[in-house]
Amino acid sequence: MIIFVDMKEYLALLLGMFLFFPASAAEKDFFGIARVDKTVHDFGTFTEKDGAQSCKFMLTNIGTQPLLIEAVVSSCGCTSVKWTRAAIAPGTQGTVEATYSNEDGPYPFDKTLTVYLGGAPKPVILHLRGEVVKKRK
Repeated sequence: MIIFVDMKEYLALLLGMFLFFPASAAEKDFFGIARVDKTVHDFGTFTEKDGAQSCKFMLTNIGTQPLLIEAVVSSCGCTSVKWTRAAIAPGTQGTVEATYSNEDGPYPFDKTLTVYLGGAPKPVILHLRGEVVKKRK
């Protein structure tokens, strides 16, 4: 049986899927050891004069052993990071805090934070997004 779908219907279906299932920004489990409250933080639009922008990602230990955030590496020097250095007990939370310096002028950005967790087979990738403009419209 062949089903013919109009291109407009197909695009509407795809758009609907992305609106109802925004998995990239939602809470997500990693490797059965950690849950992150979001994988993307969108700062939205802000001006050069608004200064540095900060956000926090919450990591919950969903495993049975203490969880260690071994390192967090930013994709550029414009973003500084701090994270929970002590082992995170099962059922408790730690944080990854990022501050985007906002010194590079007006442009859209998508920076990454690579989070290395003890016991994880690969790192967790978090995103910082937004757009810097010269002045409010």
